[in-house]
Amino acid sequence: MHTVVERELEIDLVLSPDRTIPVPCRLSYRTADPYAVNITFHVTSDSPVSWTFARDLLMEGLFRPAGHGDVRVWPTVAEGRNVVCMALSSPDGDALLEASARAVTGWLERTLRAVAPGSEPERLALDEALRELLGA
Repeated sequence: MHTVVERELEIDLVLSPDRTIPVPCRLSYRTADPYAVNITFHVTSDSPVSWTFARDLLMEGLFRPAGHGDVRVWPTVAEGRNVVCMALSSPDGDALLEASARAVTGWLERTLRAVAPGSEPERLALDEALRELLGA
């Protein structure tokens, strides 16, 4: 049986050093894909935007700068509150987002209870997938 750990929250899209706008999002983790986390923005719109990246990257980014290229994550303080920044880059554009470190940490702790670090390979069911693929 697979478990899904989700959390809806508002994060801030940083438009300039003095201007942000709140964006509804959903954090998702599925034990069927134990290495990945998913964040979906504009969850109430007709065309939500989703990003998937390594759970380890998000965990590391809560404590120190992490990531290269398309996804970078780091902790900081904004307006007196601890936040985690996520810089996302794609051919369609770039976004800088700030989320409550407390909210992200609480959600990540729930994912760690679902699948402990180091036990991810046990959840992949590679033998089952190979049997299905090979028709055995």
